Amino acid sequence: MNLSDDEWKAKLTAEQYQMLREKGTEAPFTGALLHNDKGGDYTCGACGVALFKSDTKFDSGSGWPSFNDAVEGAVTQTDDNSHGMTRTEVTCTNCGSHLG
Repeated sequence: MNLSDDEWKAKLTAEQYQMLREKGTEAPFTGALLHNDKGGDYTCGACGVALFKSDTKFDSGSGWPSFNDAVEGAVTQTDDNSHGMTRTEVTCTNCGSHLG
């Protein structure tokens, strides 16, 4: 899924655009899905592709939803050294949106 910045801005709210397309981060312990315990799929906020199954969700204590495993092929993990430390960025394989 390859949309222009203007198309993404038209499709997403300002907050969604900042998080998903500009690699923003919501404050820990504030997200609506942190304490969600309903069954089903967690989907990409930009393109709707299923990313994680609810039975793989766990509380890592980090303040963000955490998952033991992703739907096969749904997420891409990339080394990120942009903040003076080595970490892993997770993105939606379908549309490239930042997940964490």
